[in-house]
Amino acid sequence: MKSIFVSFIILLSNYFYAQEYEVLPPEYIKTIQFTGQADLTGTPVISLNDNLNLSFDDIRADVADFYYKIEHYNYNWTPSKLAKNEYIEGFDNIRIFDFKNSLTTLQPYTHYELQIPNKNTRRLKVSGNYMLKIFNSNRQLVFSRKFMVYNRQVDVQAQVRRSRDLKEIGKKQLLQYSVGRDGFIFKNPEQTVNTVLVQNNDFKSAIYDIKPQFTSGNTLVFNYPNKTAFWGGNEFLYFDNRDIRVSTINIQRVELFDLYHTYLDTDRVRQGREYVYNPDINGSFKINTVQGQDVNRESEYAVVHFSLDCPKDLNGGELHVYGRFNNYSLTDETHLDYNEKTGLFETQILLKQGFYNYKYVYLSADGEFDDHFVSGSYDITENDYVILVYYRDVGARFDALIGVGLANSRNIIN
Repeated sequence: MKSIFVSFIILLSNYFYAQEYEVLPPEYIKTIQFTGQADLTGTPVISLNDNLNLSFDDIRADVADFYYKIEHYNYNWTPSKLAKNEYIEGFDNIRIFDFKNSLTTLQPYTHYELQIPNKNTRRLKVSGNYMLKIFNSNRQLVFSRKFMVYNRQVDVQAQVRRSRDLKEIGKKQLLQYSVGRDGFIFKNPEQTVNTVLVQNNDFKSAIYDIKPQFTSGNTLVFNYPNKTAFWGGNEFLYFDNRDIRVSTINIQRVELFDLYHTYLDTDRVRQGREYVYNPDINGSFKINTVQGQDVNRESEYAVVHFSLDCPKDLNGGELHVYGRFNNYSLTDETHLDYNEKTGLFETQILLKQGFYNYKYVYLSADGEFDDHFVSGSYDITENDYVILVYYRDVGARFDALIGVGLANSRNIIN
């Protein structure tokens, strides 16, 4: 009996660990920008004919060799069974040749760029989930990023509604949507169709495994009352230091030591306060500078100082700065420490010049994530939503991404 139990645990562990997660970059890799057709960086969702663009900085400022690989995955980020030549036309495992050194910056760095398709990787042949992996010259994995490729075969109609749960009215946003197209027949959709819902390009809070609720003709309907609801959250905070020497809105002061130091205004807890609309770019960032023309090579790096006045009891938990500037990751760098002299929670992060969105989130002692502990949550907050529709036809060997729907809560309805 004991050996059976141990075998079950091993099998269970293998099942859970089969899912692939993104690898965070080391400290010397900064400002990873990953885009498709959209200008703002994030986790790209592109069509089969779109271009993919990756750029990053190496602040060691030497000319290091980096290589890239592309791997295909199922909708739940387990490796697909496709061979490399079934999803790539051409080759990967190629060195990144497009790199340039920074110009007249206090923080020297080397800027790398990669575009796909290129002369080596000529085309991605199938839709679905992909991972772009960057390796060093010793073939050690440096970092990885997810992206999605779709081949639109169905249409997605979506609405953002207020929560149906009385306990969460005024705090949550509910996605209800339908999927279908004349001439496209879903075979056994309860087993072959999966949808994934994403708020503000934050795949770490995405809702997976959403099956059709019922079928109306040839249309799949997803009108769940609670299952597809997100916390509305609050508008992101922001700062703009494209003029590295000037204190602009939300920047208290700028000091110059070995590098520029940008001290932001002290932020305060917004939970429990009245909602105030503040236009944002939903957690993203955009590199920019007024000190030069080539933003990729002439933008400075600044040590950005964050401070938060939070009188709430953390009960052993942690506070972090959160945003797309580091792919919504919680790290030692984003962790805020309590400063007894100032009575504030503080941290500092090395960031390239530009316009940044951010907010503060809470991680409890038992690992529970709460993104409205500091900011509060309101159903009228403006958020972007993406609905990904995956389909594995009977006998198919991978999950095809056949539809993408977009929605925004700006016109939320009851």
